[in-house]
Amino acid sequence: MTLFHHPFSRAATVLWMLEELDVPYTVEHVDIMTGANKSPEFLALNTMGKLPTLVDGETIVTETAAIGMYLADRYSSGTLAPALDDPARGTYLRWICYGPSVIEPCAYARASQWDYKPASAGWGTWESMHETVEAAIGDGPYLLGDRFTMADVCFGATVRFMMQFNMIEKRPAFEAYVARLNERPANRKAEAINHASIEAHGLGK
Repeated sequence: MTLFHHPFSRAATVLWMLEELDVPYTVEHVDIMTGANKSPEFLALNTMGKLPTLVDGETIVTETAAIGMYLADRYSSGTLAPALDDPARGTYLRWICYGPSVIEPCAYARASQWDYKPASAGWGTWESMHETVEAAIGDGPYLLGDRFTMADVCFGATVRFMMQFNMIEKRPAFEAYVARLNERPANRKAEAINHASIEAHGLGK
């Protein structure tokens, strides 16, 4: 597999996914600062010209949640992804999609002071989004209780990013959940790879 990556993109989350799976992969740096993601070669892989983009043999997958679902189903079915006949599968799918479909647009709507009707928007209200995130975390330690899944990577990375930039509230339950995720060895290794990329490409200056 090849992950097209830039350390300041959501591809950093996919690094964490790959490390949780412990499967062989390579990383190809895409210089989004100079527009390399808009080159004809890259647009042939992803017409959006965005990261992350994952190539696994003849399969091309884009969008962070889709990549997470693909990787977990193909390489960790029954572990990082509940099996198709597992009753937990519905909850898993709900939360793996919740970050990009609810948390992100709700946070951006708030930051940009969008005038919208919550009943017409897929992300609802600021208050209900926060209450839902807290309810999803519950007693933890993970979204499926004691069971860590790829949903925690997608959901958790979104919560962490939004708190880091003060785009959602820093509730105690959110901070405790993110702290638990940060301690995972795969997350630590992914962070190290990301920081090494920053240094290698002079992005920390």
